[in-house]
Amino acid sequence: MTPTSTTRTRTTRTSTPPTGTARTNATRTPRKRHERSRLASAGLHTALALAAVVAVFPPLWLLVTSFKPRNDAFSTSIVTHFTVANYTHVLADTEFLTWFKNSVIIVGLTTVLGVFIAATTGYAVSRFRFPGMRPLMWLLLITQMFPVAVLIVPLYNLLASLGLLNQPVGLVITYLTIAVPFCAWMMKGYFDTIPVEIDESGRVDGLNPFGTFWRLVLPLARPGLAVTGFYTFVTAWAEVAYASAFMTGEENLTLAGGLQTFVNQYTNDWGSMTAAAVIIAVPAALVFAFAQRHLVAGLTAGTTKG
Repeated sequence: MTPTSTTRTRTTRTSTPPTGTARTNATRTPRKRHERSRLASAGLHTALALAAVVAVFPPLWLLVTSFKPRNDAFSTSIVTHFTVANYTHVLADTEFLTWFKNSVIIVGLTTVLGVFIAATTGYAVSRFRFPGMRPLMWLLLITQMFPVAVLIVPLYNLLASLGLLNQPVGLVITYLTIAVPFCAWMMKGYFDTIPVEIDESGRVDGLNPFGTFWRLVLPLARPGLAVTGFYTFVTAWAEVAYASAFMTGEENLTLAGGLQTFVNQYTNDWGSMTAAAVIIAVPAALVFAFAQRHLVAGLTAGTTKG
């Protein structure tokens, strides 16, 4: 045997791995860098399922309780005697429809005015430079730092001096002080993502600043407007403290204030309260369903500038 053939034989023998080692390497597929193990994936899905149960259980139990008789409101069983008496009592024997009308008027005015003021303010701060612009934005931000309880007394005295207590206009102005500052900041961030060249093209075509804003920029800001409108709607629809302090008398109450008449220190009608709460949740769910496709784009606007 020649030295060359001996070298080839040794090379062939050393390059061929054992059969067991080849099988072991074949069965051990390397896991990717960000790939989870089966145990981690199972734990994550279990945690998400528990979080979903915790989130869904309160409104689901509220719905179940609304169809129970009044005496079974605190029973832990599912509906054994299905009844709609709670809904009938709320709609026919209380001032619920009056409260609903008051809330629709107040919330509608608050949403329309809030979106318009926030959009114009955000556009002005985003596009123009004027004296006092930065202090104005800081002032809008600082107003969000005060809790509602601190502002009730000064706002009450202010509305009383203006004769706006028990008036829808007074409550609308109060809600605007809550919604507009935050929404103006959010709209400013969204308008920053819209190219300035669009404004310049509008001015070339002879549009004034408001015409450019109304006809060119505002249609591009629909996601931001949807989030602004939804936030303003929820702020006015679910607010309790101001509605209870500034509106008295059942004919002037909103839905948030009217709910307190069912359960207080004198009465304890949990069946009617749960039924009213379910009815109140329906408009909010419809508004959310209408605006939800724009919520993600609107809430993330401003993180990167176009």
